[in-house]
Amino acid sequence: MVTRYDVRLLRKQEVAEDTLEFTLEKPRGFEYRAGQFGDMVLPASTGLDDSHNKHGFSFVSAPFEDTLRMATLMRPSAFKQAAARVPDGTMVQLLALWGSFTLHRNADVPAVFVTSGIGITPVRAIVAQATHEGARHEITLIHANPTATQAAYHAEFEALARRNPRFHYVPVFTQSEGALTAATIRDHAGRIADALFYLSGPRQTIDAMRALVMEAGGDEDKVRTEEFEGY
Repeated sequence: MVTRYDVRLLRKQEVAEDTLEFTLEKPRGFEYRAGQFGDMVLPASTGLDDSHNKHGFSFVSAPFEDTLRMATLMRPSAFKQAAARVPDGTMVQLLALWGSFTLHRNADVPAVFVTSGIGITPVRAIVAQATHEGARHEITLIHANPTATQAAYHAEFEALARRNPRFHYVPVFTQSEGALTAATIRDHAGRIADALFYLSGPRQTIDAMRALVMEAGGDEDKVRTEEFEGY
């Protein structure tokens, strides 16, 4: 069931080069699973019509946290440019809830997240929630970016890996290390034939990462995806 909530945009901040995060009030009683998403609807004061005033975002925030956070790679779209100009404290709307890109229940099956750039957003929520709950899942995150300054939540993932012995963080900085390869996945995925792979981001990211996972020896029937629109 989709519900419309009136919430306040608390603040905006850059969390990586060209990546802007929005923090919203969390509606009373709002419940979701890490990895799910909603639409942010901008107010009429932006001048956008109903066909341009909303955009779907995965929740970066984990369910145990007190606010809702979303992030986007900034592009010259009408929505994103308007969103960047909306003053902190403005009332916006949230349409929710959608998505099934959530951590599987069976903790005996390893989870391997392979993505690049903005595809990281739902992964942050999943890893943070699993760490908070003390989940038994072995979780590996392989995240490719050109440089560390373009890697959203890089320092936070390093901290989560120190806190959670079952979480393994593998950043790949392609300008200095070269492209992410199937060999990298094989080297870090552990029980690759048993692992459930999670791929998130724009269509081109998912297609590229799926090809690498298959080349690395992953099982095509054990791949979950979350495709981002608007890129």
